[in-house]
Amino acid sequence: MSSEKRSHEAHSEWYELQFSTQEAKNKVIEMWEYDNAHQTINHWLHKRMLELTDPFVQEKKSWLTVGDGYGFDANHFFRKGLDATASDIAGTFLPMSKERGFIDKYSVENVEHLTFADNSFDYVFCKEAYHHFPRPYLGVYEMLRVAREAVILVEPHDPISKMPLLLALRNIFDRFDTKALQKYWKNRYSFETVGNYVFKLSEREMDKLANGIGLPAVAFKGINNNYYHPSYGREKADDSSPAFRKIKRKLAFHNFLVKASLMPSQVLCAVIFKKLPSEQVMKAMKREGFQVHIFPPNPYAR
Repeated sequence: MSSEKRSHEAHSEWYELQFSTQEAKNKVIEMWEYDNAHQTINHWLHKRMLELTDPFVQEKKSWLTVGDGYGFDANHFFRKGLDATASDIAGTFLPMSKERGFIDKYSVENVEHLTFADNSFDYVFCKEAYHHFPRPYLGVYEMLRVAREAVILVEPHDPISKMPLLLALRNIFDRFDTKALQKYWKNRYSFETVGNYVFKLSEREMDKLANGIGLPAVAFKGINNNYYHPSYGREKADDSSPAFRKIKRKLAFHNFLVKASLMPSQVLCAVIFKKLPSEQVMKAMKREGFQVHIFPPNPYAR
């Protein structure tokens, strides 16, 4: 059996291993409902990532969420009255979410072999799942195949792409010993227990991917959002919580460092367009702080 197939199977079985009883599965759903009802820190962190799609939800478009194991991402679009389909390689929680009315439609899918026809959805949204894919570029190509407008990825930002000093140190170390830097940069090559390499996003990587297959544009927005901790995740996301006040101070400091170009944002939203966005979407992206790269046409393409 190939390593990719083993990894796919490990991912599809993960939920059943982690939540082996119906009681455990119900508890996951109940905790999510609690977070929503009480506006907890957990809810706030996930909401910040979902709100990166705000420029694209003003129009009545259809959405496919990928790697959406619980259906909670699709619920975000469903509650806005949009046509949303949740998908994941595992079918553990998606039927439960449909039964409870969180989502309307779902499909159990391997992102490398999506069963949908070309151009089936306006937008394909993948949040915190790209880095789980055994072969993420295959997943991106499949998502682009079934999308009409764009694919939207929200993932950890590759730090070396935005930190010249770290890149320079890597180049110096690698000249003498390509393994030396790993003693200090522990997650330079990261693998998950289910067998996949952990990919991180960079603007340059997505620029090259889109240019290479003749797409017209990409857009990027970074946020700082790595503030989750299980000890305070259920606290309210307001000033009544000391933990939340501390998070806000960290966020302000990290935002300052990003603005001063002293660190990259922790999370990157990358939008890969199959066609140029409408004027309404373009204005909304600029208003929300997206950086838009519109590519010149290939002069040799027919």
